[in-house]
Parts: sequence; C-alpha cells; structure tokens
Amino acid sequence: MAFEKVTVPGNFLPNSGTFAGPDALQAVRRAIPADARVGWWTAPDGWKLRRFDWLAASPRGRLLFQTGRGDIFEKYLETLAYFHAGGWSVTAFDWRGQGGSGRLSADPHVGHASDYGVFDSDLAAFWADWIADGDLPSVVLGHSMGGMMVMRALANRAIRPDAAILVAPMIGLKAPLGAAFSGTVARWMAKYGDPARAAWRNNERPGSVASRQTLLTHDIDRYADEGWWQRQHPELVLGPPSWAWLAQGFAGAAALAVDPRIESMDTPVLMLVAEADKLVDPPAALRLAARLPDAQVVRFGPESAHEILREADPVRNRALSAIDAFLAACVPSQ
Repeated sequence: MAFEKVTVPGNFLPNSGTFAGPDALQAVRRAIPADARVGWWTAPDGWKLRRFDWLAASPRGRLLFQTGRGDIFEKYLETLAYFHAGGWSVTAFDWRGQGGSGRLSADPHVGHASDYGVFDSDLAAFWADWIADGDLPSVVLGHSMGGMMVMRALANRAIRPDAAILVAPMIGLKAPLGAAFSGTVARWMAKYGDPARAAWRNNERPGSVASRQTLLTHDIDRYADEGWWQRQHPELVLGPPSWAWLAQGFAGAAALAVDPRIESMDTPVLMLVAEADKLVDPPAALRLAARLPDAQVVRFGPESAHEILREADPVRNRALSAIDAFLAACVPSQ
C-alpha cells in the first residue's frame, strides 16, 4: 500500500487542537506524517495486522489508540497529531478483519468476527510486544468497539496501562427492541443462518432514517475525510457487521454488565460519553463507569454524535481538554 506523506505543519497548537487554517487541517487529516511509519505486526498465529507508529522526539510516554468497528486509523490522524504534538509517541493498529488487517469473511465488505476472543488475543499480544520496547509510561485509548475491547483487556488484566481513556465506548449496543431480544435474534441468525452474512444492507444501524454522517459527527468536513481515504485505498472499505459480529457484541456487553472484576480494577479511567449517541448505549456505559473504583466521566449532550473526537470543534476541543487534564494528573510530565 502506498501512502502520501507530508510534514505536519509547524503551527500546530497542541493545547488547543487547532492549526492555522482549514488547508493545514486538511493536510494533517489526509496524509501520513513524514516521520510516522505504517507497517505490520504479526500476531502469534501468523496473522498480519496493519499498524501505525509515530515516535515523539522527547516522549513523555506512549499512547496506544484503538478505533471502532469498521474504522481505519487514518480517520484519526488529526487526533493522533494532537497527542504527538503534546509529547506522546502514538501507535495504533487496525483490528483483525477490518482496515488493512485482512478480512474474516469471504465478503470483504462485511465486518465479521465469529468470536471477539480473537480481538482479545490480538490486543493482549500486541500490548506485550509494545510495552517491551522501553519503559515509558503507557496509556491506552479505545473508541467505540475499541473501548469495549480495552475494558475487556483491563478486566482480564491482559494489559496494565498507567491510564485508560474510553471514548463513546461500546459497553452496550443501541437496540430499539431491547438488547436482550436483539441479542437473541442475532444469536439465532448466526447459529441457524450464515453467521458471516451482513446483518443489514448499509448505514451504521438497521432501519435508521438518519444519515450515516449525522449518526457519526456534526462536522461535515471531518466526516468527508473517511470517504477521501477510501477513494485512495478502496481495499480499506468495510460495510455492515455480520450476524455473528452482532451476536458477539450483545454477548460481550451482557458479560461486562455482570463481570465482578470491574469493581476491583485499579487503572484510572476517563470515559467520554455522548448521551445522544444512536449507535452505542450511553446508559450502559454510565452504569459500568459507576462500578469502576477510579473513573471520571465527561458527558456530552445533543451537540455530540458518536465520534466525539471527530466532532465539531466545540465538542472536540472540550474532549481533548478533558483528556489533557486527566493525563496530566495520571501521567504527569517529567
């Protein structure tokens, strides 16, 4: 895969999350930084996952950024640049079965996973390799499905970060007919039908009258970045989830809701919740946050859709300020 490379503009303001103007913003969001590296990490079973690494010159620590279902790390280059400018060496990888990390079904446009255990194993093994490369403080950030996988890894004690940030975490799935009924339907379809078949045709949820853009972000320009990257690299495109992926999502949320290990976690957690989120279940995330021994919650109202870190500036800047304050307290600069 060939990627355009540019140098991040020198007028980036790490404490405000802004650049000099829209052209500079677009340059950052639509190009791999010249001093970053896109490569591969090989899982213990031989599967290759596409990874992104951007080392800071004098790092205060390392930050592993994990995206949501169907995402690619290119969608978050602007946010990765923000953390990098703040002194963090940032790393990300595409989850197995999406982005540049191959597919788990015959249809390359279906987001399939027969068992979320493969995500658990990949994150645990990647983390072990990643932290072995130095002794800097380590932070993990998980968005949406990435937030669920980070929470599972924390509960399993498979990762031991100095701090964890969950952004619109998929602690529950939005289900108009209720999680229990919808989960039963998904399990039935996965068991008695084709588990790798798409659960619906398009958009981010079935039967939605809202556009995909309004489900994700109010910022039209940031939303357009994903389409730009997909036009450059059509092989990165992924569509709806499979029935098996959906069944695993409901089952994973139900398991977290009763997991007794949540109450004994000692990792400081910051959770950013969009209360108007139409893709994941905000009340489920808030219930889990209340069980954590050391958690801070920042709530957003109707001004924020699902992708808080790709929202309009007032939302995004507030989120980044909250993250900055959290990290300053948990992982202070040396």
